[in-house]
Amino acid sequence: MWLNENDSIEYQIFKQYRPALTALGVNFSRVDVRDALEGCCEGLEDAFRAAISYILWLHEQKQEIRSSMIIIKALNEKWKPKEWNEKYLNQSILKSSGQKWWEGAAKMWGYDKRNQLVADIVYESGKQYIVFINGKEMLIETAWRWGWERVLDYASS
Repeated sequence: MWLNENDSIEYQIFKQYRPALTALGVNFSRVDVRDALEGCCEGLEDAFRAAISYILWLHEQKQEIRSSMIIIKALNEKWKPKEWNEKYLNQSILKSSGQKWWEGAAKMWGYDKRNQLVADIVYESGKQYIVFINGKEMLIETAWRWGWERVLDYASS
């Protein structure tokens, strides 16, 4: 199964779109979502793009959004996007809390300081973690609660 093969092309595609889909409310820990992912052998990127486009459209129309059901349908029915622009992934609504924290750290600490302290933002089991160069880890939610100065002290020690 490609979800467990970090070097597969499918996993790399999944990794690219996972933050946006998570930000839109897709719950990848649901069994039916995982089953749909496992059953999708081709058209994965098209299905992700079509689902994102549709969810954004529903959001603009202020309609009810059931993101997990939409991604299941997109994967099972091999949806194709009607229109897609790479800029969609840069919209703030599609950024995960980890991406927002990463960008905020650069603004608050400067790019050099952030890059000296933060090794990566990791998505694992539905949680987002900051991995610091010093080997420490912290949940993104904790970092937001602590604030920039306290996290800076933690990362620097």
